[in-house]
Amino acid sequence: MFDTTTDSNVRFLTRQDLQSAGAELTLAEIHAATDAAWADIKSGKAFGGKAVLSLPEEFWQRESVAPFRRDFVDERLGWKLSALYCVNPTHGGVKIIGANAFNRHLGLPRSTSTVVLLEKRTLRPLAILDGTAISALRTGTYASKVVQLFVRSQTPVSGFIFGSGPVARSVVECLNFACPELIGDIFIRSRSIEGVERLLLDFADRTSFRLHAVTDNQRLKECAFLITATNARQPLFEDEELDRGAVTLHLGGDEVPETYLQRALKSGTVVCDDIKTVSRRNSQSIALHFSRKALSLEEIGPLLGVRELSAPTNWVRAPGTPVCVTCVGLPVLDLYAVQATYEKYLARTQESA
Repeated sequence: MFDTTTDSNVRFLTRQDLQSAGAELTLAEIHAATDAAWADIKSGKAFGGKAVLSLPEEFWQRESVAPFRRDFVDERLGWKLSALYCVNPTHGGVKIIGANAFNRHLGLPRSTSTVVLLEKRTLRPLAILDGTAISALRTGTYASKVVQLFVRSQTPVSGFIFGSGPVARSVVECLNFACPELIGDIFIRSRSIEGVERLLLDFADRTSFRLHAVTDNQRLKECAFLITATNARQPLFEDEELDRGAVTLHLGGDEVPETYLQRALKSGTVVCDDIKTVSRRNSQSIALHFSRKALSLEEIGPLLGVRELSAPTNWVRAPGTPVCVTCVGLPVLDLYAVQATYEKYLARTQESA
């Protein structure tokens, strides 16, 4: 018989509950959790899927919000409901994401994540957690993984980040943890210079590399890597603004110019965290590059040499060629991060009991 004592004792854990218990993951712990997730993804021990319901922008038809539409000329509303589901050898999980960029006008996060952690055998819930901060931190570990995989240099390099929200902040934290000696300077650009300045103030004296607020792309040419984490409606840079061998990581939407994608597909390395998931989501530049031609990234991408971070075999880039990485966010990473958080919560609360 299975132990069903947890069935009637589901815990509801807010971020404040986790903070009070000292259960939020450290940077070392989140990287250990996502490293374990990647290992189990590659071995086939953990797997999942993603469903997204995008809502039409009828939102703007309401008189109370219509005047704010002019603030979203360069930004997608991104009004959607998503569900990410997965299992590993011991647990299952479902992350529910509600997102709307208008939320910021209400003093709320653009997206809010709620995660249901399940016991694997019965698939009954153990806990329901506020996963918003956990999700942002696990997304930041993509930056650690990509820079460590693809950026090679004997001297410190420069990087560029588009965005100043929670994911951009997580990227800075994760890079500072994972590769502090590799990076000398990071230039940050966002729709709001005030947002970047707040980020710089919050990170003052906390990073081994120097952070700079910029209002244009002039410094982009000298950067070995570029990370985009925005909700932009159109590409954020031009291909000629990049160093020819730059590594780019895209965590947002349609942020990448067609000319750069064509060059990367022809002469460089193009990577997705998971081709099928990126293709079926069809919201990021690499998937849209194919779907706008009535083609499918899932079908055509592998034939053109598009790679996967989740593939079980390792591969290397050709030196001096572009690397374009697109990540949609794999559910398994969330599961391992939430499982580690919950286990830490149990350990801490039992210690204090």
